[in-house]
Amino acid sequence: MLGVMGSHAHPGEATVATRYWHELDDGRIQCDLCPRECKLREGQRGLCYVRARQDDAIVLTTYGRSSGFCVDPIEKKPLNHFYPGTAVLSFGTAGCNLACRFCQNWDISKAKQYDVLTDEASPARIAVAADQLDCRSIAFTYNDPTIFHEYAIDAAVAARAAGILTVAVTAGYVNPEPRREFYEHMDAANIDLKAFTEEFYHRVCAGALRPVLDTLEYVATETDVWLEITTLLIPGYNDSPAEIDAMTRWVVDNLGPDVPHHFSAFHPDFKMQDIPATPPATLTRAREIAMGNGARYVFTGNVHDPDGQTTYCHSCNNVLIERNWYQLGAWNLDAGGNCSACGTPCAGLFDAEPGNWGPGRQPVRITRYR
Repeated sequence: MLGVMGSHAHPGEATVATRYWHELDDGRIQCDLCPRECKLREGQRGLCYVRARQDDAIVLTTYGRSSGFCVDPIEKKPLNHFYPGTAVLSFGTAGCNLACRFCQNWDISKAKQYDVLTDEASPARIAVAADQLDCRSIAFTYNDPTIFHEYAIDAAVAARAAGILTVAVTAGYVNPEPRREFYEHMDAANIDLKAFTEEFYHRVCAGALRPVLDTLEYVATETDVWLEITTLLIPGYNDSPAEIDAMTRWVVDNLGPDVPHHFSAFHPDFKMQDIPATPPATLTRAREIAMGNGARYVFTGNVHDPDGQTTYCHSCNNVLIERNWYQLGAWNLDAGGNCSACGTPCAGLFDAEPGNWGPGRQPVRITRYR
């Protein structure tokens, strides 16, 4: 059955107790973290592989263990309107609660060998490292932080105490109660809206669309978390003008016109290596459809497209933040985040001046920081 597998503890696992579960009448325990709601007998793991039943409770088996740390530009998450130009300390663990056939981090998200967890890091050490590396924020990314809920929250608490912001890069596939707790501790999120049909989520991701829409609405309307959205367009699967039109109308109507939307190019990977890469024209068309439906900030990704990656004033079309890949160029926001030409506010969180991290990526060994 998809969603449950037998397993025993692995050497080096660091387990912690979790609280989103309940006992069933048949002796199984149901994990209540995400809509998959895996029902486990002793020794079994959920589809995510990292939440397991041990000693009649659900535990997280990857607490304090990471698949690696890197310092990235915040634009790589992608977040274009959250302190542009600043550095973010990025890390993930292993496993995932979806089963996307196109996953581009499959070596991490589908890992069942714990040798991918090369770095041990307490939440306090992560915060210290971010501070010493001059990172404005920490990002939970590479795999979905939903499944390492307790570790991510503890790291966010330590980060906040040190004046460091936190970012979730997630598919938004989470149940309401843990969702509320999780986003109490986040400052920004990029949530994947992988498609706009239940069929796609079911056939390609082994999941469902509705919980993702619920998460998007919750974050946009009931929290102060800065939200951006990413949609990876896959030729023949989720890239039709009709679907993009329906999706972007829903975004504007339910989340508002100011939520930045990133349309990214698919590259053949994992179980979809027979599908061609997304033509740049498809991304441009999606951007035009979204803007035609009232979205103010729409970007293209995974292709070289300076025009599609630049922020423009929605009132006078002045260049506000020029981008070429992850490199910033012209900056035409005043100290209050308004267009320097017409004074119209630009939605987002901005410093008076952009950061100067640049486009580089720097791997980090976290054990060096104390």
